[in-house]
Amino acid sequence: MHLLSLGLYHRDGRPDPRTIDFKPGALNVLTGESETGKSAVLDIIEYCLGRQQISLPEGVITQTVGWYALLVEIGPTRLILGRPRPSGASTNKAMLVIGDHTLKLPTANGMTVNADTDGLRTELSARLGIDDFRFEPPPGAERYAFNVSVAQAVYLCLQKQTEIANQQLLFHRQSEQGMAQMMKDTLPYFLGAAGPEQAARQRQLVEANRSLRRIQRQLEDVDRNQEAASVELLGLARLAQDAGMLATVPTAPSAAVLDTLLREAADAVTDPSIATEVGDDGLQERLANERQSLREQLQDLNEARALLDTWQQQSQDLTGELHTQLSRLNSLQLLNTESDAQSDTCPLCNQELPEPDPDIAQLNTLTRYLRNELDDAAAVQPTRTRHRQEIDAQIAEVRRSLQTNASALATLQASNQRLQQLSDQRARRAHVQGRILQELQRSAAEPAQEAAGLRRQAARMRERVADLQELVDADDVAAETESRLSRIAQDMTQWGRDLDLEHAADAEEVRISLSLLNVVLRTENGRIPLTRIGSAKNWIGYHLVAHLAIHTFLLKHRRPVPHFVMFDQPTQAFFPEEVHDADALTDADWEAVRSYFSLMRDVVEDNGRGLQIIVCDHVNLRDQWFRDAVVENWRQGKALIPTDWISDT
Repeated sequence: MHLLSLGLYHRDGRPDPRTIDFKPGALNVLTGESETGKSAVLDIIEYCLGRQQISLPEGVITQTVGWYALLVEIGPTRLILGRPRPSGASTNKAMLVIGDHTLKLPTANGMTVNADTDGLRTELSARLGIDDFRFEPPPGAERYAFNVSVAQAVYLCLQKQTEIANQQLLFHRQSEQGMAQMMKDTLPYFLGAAGPEQAARQRQLVEANRSLRRIQRQLEDVDRNQEAASVELLGLARLAQDAGMLATVPTAPSAAVLDTLLREAADAVTDPSIATEVGDDGLQERLANERQSLREQLQDLNEARALLDTWQQQSQDLTGELHTQLSRLNSLQLLNTESDAQSDTCPLCNQELPEPDPDIAQLNTLTRYLRNELDDAAAVQPTRTRHRQEIDAQIAEVRRSLQTNASALATLQASNQRLQQLSDQRARRAHVQGRILQELQRSAAEPAQEAAGLRRQAARMRERVADLQELVDADDVAAETESRLSRIAQDMTQWGRDLDLEHAADAEEVRISLSLLNVVLRTENGRIPLTRIGSAKNWIGYHLVAHLAIHTFLLKHRRPVPHFVMFDQPTQAFFPEEVHDADALTDADWEAVRSYFSLMRDVVEDNGRGLQIIVCDHVNLRDQWFRDAVVENWRQGKALIPTDWISDT
């Protein structure tokens, strides 16, 4: 695939595009002053080839251009790859037109969306001959599978200004996340060291490993389930032992012994004499009611006795007081009826009393009354005592009845508890037997050979994995890749010496390291990576020889990649931004610049014009062959965007 024309269409819809025409199979130089849009050409070409983002700085290009279009040639077929200016950060909209050798870029009214970037890349991949296959990463690799397409091939064709002079990397966009690994995965295919057959075997190996892991997970699940079931069954055996259904259970019985024990427990017969229900025909309720009635009787009797005791105490207090009064009268000997003492004179001192004492008749009357009261109290006492004895007897009888009732209740409760225990034991045995039967039925329902069948499947899958691994190892993609890189290294070594790059003259080999994705020199003192070589001149020089050698190999072996390579500012080590012409160079710099472009010219010639090289640079050499290679010269007001576009904006 070669590039024929690049077209930019104004946003206002003016019909004619701004076009840059390239010569297929030749050295194309786009030279010009700084800030004329040279570096933007590479970004636009990559965008037209299917990248969803266009990495252009905000400015005159993004403000004026509405469509970008690239006319490419693949054999006898031409394709127009159109992309509208993205309205946001990215877009997948595209235009794809396929025609013969007469196809050219259309006018503005012919630009319309009819495809997307996936369709565009699929068409390009098919016409380039890229095999339709999916790269599968090795098992355990932390990256995703992807379809190999022109998207990866383009990385071999572009070198931005910031990449060609970078000693840390070799390929386009290599520093972006995941890109380096993707290049390591696809470079063997583009070099011819691996193809769809190897990829198919690798994919089959991945699928076989995936199937093996799935079977192993299933087998692990079955083993875990069996282990869990064994623990469950052993627990049921322990329960059966506790319920009296088994005599002993070993600490760690085998599966066969455990099965025998459980079947024995399941067949155990419960004693039919054990009552199935617990009941007392209302006896407990009757005893409880009787106990309540006895307690009420006892309470009534205790209250009656307490009242009787109160009366007895009051009577004793009264008789005591009466006896005290009688004793006082008797001690004074005032009860003698024959005494002639006067009631107004004190019988002791014969003094006249302020108030006369009661007369003898009154005292006698009082004394007789007291004696009568004492006699009455004495007469009531035997009755009261007998009544108290009767109450005590009744209390004793009620208490004996309560004791009898309590004993009957305790006996009944003990009997009921025993019956309940027997009933619970029967129910417990029935529950354990039910669980045992359920587990035995479930075990019997599962395929007896499930684990054995999975082990046989795993064994067969391991054999398949081993066979596929042997085939993959026999492909030895790594060795084939290194072999091709060694052939590429032959040109790199010679051209490095021709450009007089540092260490090239003494190096045994200048090659590309697939692991580093960079240039490495092999010398008698060891390997020297590009990161340990100084000067931008050498970094650019080694990038040039590496990419020219890669494309020479790809073209020679007709590999399915675009056969163009684009370099942006390869002479930046000699041309600062303010230098516009080669007159400012020293003789040594002049020779270095000439040698760079001479090498590119010679590589194109040596490849029979099958390789197209596009260079965007400041330099404008006076050699006729260089002037013949110039396709655009952006000086004296000329630039990528025409001045009238800017003035009309």
